[in-house]
Amino acid sequence: QVQLVESGGGLVQAGGSLRLSCAASGRTFNTYAMAWFRQAPGKEREVVADINWSGSNTDYADSVKGRFTISRSNAKSTVYLQMNSLKAEDTAVYYCAADRVFRGATMTDSFVAYWGQGTQVTVSS
Repeated sequence: QVQLVESGGGLVQAGGSLRLSCAASGRTFNTYAMAWFRQAPGKEREVVADINWSGSNTDYADSVKGRFTISRSNAKSTVYLQMNSLKAEDTAVYYCAADRVFRGATMTDSFVAYWGQGTQVTVSS
């Protein structure tokens, strides 16, 4: 069992930055691939980025490439999402997720084993 708790969301102006954190409980964090998803009002949930167990492999949605960076600290059982050059269209609830396998570009929410509760990110234009 893995419990995930996100933090770091908030209100930011367009062009600004935020860093999301996701703290995991349990001793098996370093065996899971991790991902960030987001869901905007009226839209389906979409994957933003994912990272393998060691942090050596990452993958990003085209819409965030070059602006967002996913990373992890297995020592702290935490995964991060650094978001720079934020746009109004990045406004969404962001969810942390754990998967038993790193899937890269094929990642979808159907593979997720555990979800966090979500954190709101609002970008004002």
